[in-house]
Amino acid sequence: MAGRKAGPGGLRAAFGATPQALSIYRISLGMLLTSELVLRFQFLHAFYTDEGTMPLHLLLPRIDTLYRWFCIHCHFGTLFQQQVLLAIQVIFAVMFTLGYRTKLASVVSWYMYSSAILRNTWLYFILDRYFFYLLFYGMFLPLSQCWSVDASMSKSPQLSNSPPSSASMASSKDQGQMAGESKSNDPQPTVSKAGNGEPSGVSVIVSPATVTLKLLVLWIYLDAGGGKYMDPLKGWTFYADPLPALDTYCRHTFMARCLYAILGPMGLRLLTPTVVWVELLSAPLAFVFSYVGNAKMTYAMIGIISSLHFGISLTIRNAVLLSFVAIVSWAIFLPVGWKESTTSSSSSARPQSDDAADDHSRSQMTPSTTTATASTTTTTTTNQLARSLINPSTLIIVAMISANVWFETVGDCTSGLKRNIFATLLQNRWNVFIGAEEYVTWEIAPGRLADGSIVDVWGRRDEVEWTMPGTGAPCTSTARPGRWRSFPYLAELDEEDNHILWEYLCMQWDAENLVDDPKNPHPERRLLRYNFFMLQADVLPNMGFSSTKKRLLHSHEGGQ
Repeated sequence: MAGRKAGPGGLRAAFGATPQALSIYRISLGMLLTSELVLRFQFLHAFYTDEGTMPLHLLLPRIDTLYRWFCIHCHFGTLFQQQVLLAIQVIFAVMFTLGYRTKLASVVSWYMYSSAILRNTWLYFILDRYFFYLLFYGMFLPLSQCWSVDASMSKSPQLSNSPPSSASMASSKDQGQMAGESKSNDPQPTVSKAGNGEPSGVSVIVSPATVTLKLLVLWIYLDAGGGKYMDPLKGWTFYADPLPALDTYCRHTFMARCLYAILGPMGLRLLTPTVVWVELLSAPLAFVFSYVGNAKMTYAMIGIISSLHFGISLTIRNAVLLSFVAIVSWAIFLPVGWKESTTSSSSSARPQSDDAADDHSRSQMTPSTTTATASTTTTTTTNQLARSLINPSTLIIVAMISANVWFETVGDCTSGLKRNIFATLLQNRWNVFIGAEEYVTWEIAPGRLADGSIVDVWGRRDEVEWTMPGTGAPCTSTARPGRWRSFPYLAELDEEDNHILWEYLCMQWDAENLVDDPKNPHPERRLLRYNFFMLQADVLPNMGFSSTKKRLLHSHEGGQ
């Protein structure tokens, strides 16, 4: 075995994570969380205030005391109040990223993100699901042991390039508590053994959160890939008829059209089933290569799946943040910090006297002694692993998993509190982009102003364009990306909900066009009425589209 590189391997490597990997997880997740929260400022008035589409007088009668206690956002209705809450979220997200008071920052970030979700559940989509679960398990991970303000503030380094001694590990534990870390929830690093029995110098943390988070990543891709594989229309197969899924998705952006031009229809047809197998196999193989201690192949699996998500970010509109958050979930698999060393180099660095002593010691060992030693080592490692998984955080994590299983199997969430909380926060399905996209959609809202002119209320333009936007690459909510994507799908709301939703577009138009401005009013720009249309074009071969079809979703009279 001389000359062969060996990582830690074993169950610890498969289900644990190094402090460096956890720090990368914290930093990257925190940066994306901060970006998402900063972007959300532009949606506060429309979706989180009493002047918007979900005022408190509609929300509060539908929720109970528990809901009000958990959702702090439902106690504030003005724009300023919501801005203050969001600013607090941003501050804690930055603290989380920097690793300052990390435990507190992670708990507050998860709670406030969950509260914001419940303030307006219409806006909930898969990006929120990622943040919800990644922040949830982040609360139980020791995310600040390196590359953090908490670690820098400690009196002595918590992480070094050599195996931590018992004294240094105890010191690190005390310092972690001083920095606000939870002793019970953050198991201390343990030194893994290399495959040849020599200490690898790798600090691998195994806890209920590392185990569950890695299994969550496995579930995400089995669910997503399995949904594509079992698509009844076979859109993700080579023989998809009329078009394979990638042929229909690679039309939304400039980079998508470049990819289409490079690969052509046949290249995309060949590549389509590859996506399914990448999703199905990447996570299982990452577990296997971690178990055998193969860092290079573990990196390869992470690189392959990350490339897939990076491609999605370039070819599908409104998918950049979602794609990057999906990549972040793989940070826990990173073998960074695995100190791979060779047996030969380790031996050459040791004094000859030590080698002689070891040879004499080994010569005195009998087969029974060797067997007993190996058995004792295995038993000790198993006991240490078991102890690291038994702590108070286990109960909370098991409760979350049980709730997920209950919701997906026998849960009844048809009304009331269950519909609002459970059906939103307990969703744990990831089967998006299941079939080929049969058509593309976009929206326009031609409206008549007081001066008789016709404008596009949805696009906020003075001209109405019925043609396909984006030079042949439309998608839902082309004119209004982000959280506005849910708006067109709320057309069937009942009574007052429906009126407030559509009246908001009139109020917004009048406000942006200074209709009632006290100094210089423009009454001629007042919006009197508008029709909201969803337009659709079928996807055809060779980057073609059918003629445009339109469907009226709603007609609204302003000021009523």
